[in-house]
Amino acid sequence: MRIALAFQGGGSHTAFTAGVMARLVDRGAFDEHDVVAVSGTSGGAINALLTWSVLREARPDRIPAVLDAFWEDNAATGLFERVGNALLVGAGLVQSLGLAPPLNPYLVPPAFDGRAEFRRLLRRHADFDALALDTPDLDARHPRLVLGAVDVRSGAFRAFDSRRDTITPDTVLASAAIPTLFRAVHVDGGAYWDGLFSQNPPVAPLLDDDPDELWVVQINPTRRDDEPRTTLDIADRRNELAGNLSLYQELASIEKIDQLLASGALGPAAGYRQVAVRVLELARPPASAVLGAASKVNRDVSFLRDLRRRGRNQADVFLAALAFEQAWTRGDTTALRSLLGGAAIEIEAPVRPPADLPAFLADTVVRDVTRKELVGEDVVWRVTLDGVPGLLTVTFVGTRIVALRLGPVPEDER
Repeated sequence: MRIALAFQGGGSHTAFTAGVMARLVDRGAFDEHDVVAVSGTSGGAINALLTWSVLREARPDRIPAVLDAFWEDNAATGLFERVGNALLVGAGLVQSLGLAPPLNPYLVPPAFDGRAEFRRLLRRHADFDALALDTPDLDARHPRLVLGAVDVRSGAFRAFDSRRDTITPDTVLASAAIPTLFRAVHVDGGAYWDGLFSQNPPVAPLLDDDPDELWVVQINPTRRDDEPRTTLDIADRRNELAGNLSLYQELASIEKIDQLLASGALGPAAGYRQVAVRVLELARPPASAVLGAASKVNRDVSFLRDLRRRGRNQADVFLAALAFEQAWTRGDTTALRSLLGGAAIEIEAPVRPPADLPAFLADTVVRDVTRKELVGEDVVWRVTLDGVPGLLTVTFVGTRIVALRLGPVPEDER
């Protein structure tokens, strides 16, 4: 199976992705699959770069160590760094509360604006001299790398692509240049800001490598249970929604193409193929309740380690959900009975409670492969029940299924 990986940006929260990738590699998720392309934006661009640099060497087993080393190195550990981190997070917090204007990085002398240290940090963990020898990768000898940015002056989205661009520290910095922290980064005549303002992360270019599945690591939560009412919560939710906007537009385009292929309106001759989309989502960290979006610049070592721990745990759920789906779609009722043993079952009208749930799942419930699977606080699949759209929602505690809910799609989600 051919897999493309897409890593959403979100500042320090993207340490979560390092934990996800570490667990996926450790559990052998890629042993029988080919990773054909990787994309990322902002902090996700760093994870994508480091993952890609190891995949080029055909050493995916090194991904956990390489990503962990970067995030440990990036953490604020010394006294001076901890004080600087606290000041930066505090400044972000008062800005989110509307108590201070955003920082103008052009007022900071270039020697102190952080760009040089960012480049040094990247060079410590990626051999850009070696990368420069064979990028652009015109012969497609390696997986593709795509990094998202936006040109400040033209407003044009830019996807730096290893098939046509030389990957340098400034290429990565261009994708991660948050306008309140960094000056625009000049590359190939363009002046670039953080890719959060463009494709977060780029998805469409990955389809050129004909993946069977697209695995997305999403940093900004899709849903929020309560209505944001405080200044801090409003600013935080605005940041999350803005970060998800381009991603969900691109995923909706893939779903539409998949639906046209499934209906026969498009055929293979049109140059399209079915791509199953799986989204693995970070639940809102507790620090967001206190710091809001400012937590995304927090480099506290304990905070970054906790995010990586959360990533490993969520990857466990992702893999457990994949095992459940495989048993369900291949009609393995014995495996389903074992997986569902002791789980609370809820069947919503108009679906009638079946006498034998495993057999019902195997015979009647069909995954709608034209819609994405979301692995968040619960795992949600779109399904069809005798041709009627439905939702299959499974709750995991660790890798154990504790609840399953099957019912129609709510009106506001159709």
